[in-house]
Amino acid sequence: MRRYLLPRPSAVVTAIVLVAAATGSASAQSLNQGVSALNRQDFQRASRIFIPLAEHGNASAQAYLGYLFQTGRGVPQNLTEAAMWYRRAAEQGDSLAQYSLGLLYDRGQGVPRDIVEAGKWLNLATAAAPPAARDARQRIRDAVNGKMSRGELAQARLRALEWAPTREH
Repeated sequence: MRRYLLPRPSAVVTAIVLVAAATGSASAQSLNQGVSALNRQDFQRASRIFIPLAEHGNASAQAYLGYLFQTGRGVPQNLTEAAMWYRRAAEQGDSLAQYSLGLLYDRGQGVPRDIVEAGKWLNLATAAAPPAARDARQRIRDAVNGKMSRGELAQARLRALEWAPTREH
């Protein structure tokens, strides 16, 4: 029987943190600056910070940018643009973007109305929801599910099961 020497878990975690810090600290710092601007309601500054990050594949920045386009804060309101940014973030696994995209599909805002696609994204968003948001997301998902036939429910669940996140960079 062979024995393999594995690094201690603490060494692996330390290495991951160091690599992440070295490669993403500027991006994380910029994202935090954008969130701070958003919290101060300085929407134009937030959009100027989020746009380059989003264009470079930062899922959180993409989700925030989707929100700005959806609400018309700091940028002209454009639901099609909002849906595009939400989709990019949702495809990378951002659960808030998945939730927002699901709502846009349910309402037909910025995308064609598609109850099955709405169900897919809302199922994914609920499964990945932080505990504080889980109940609210379940209620919305269940309300949308109530509009579907059995076949549509099955399709939405199958799409969610077949989905896998894809990173942009």
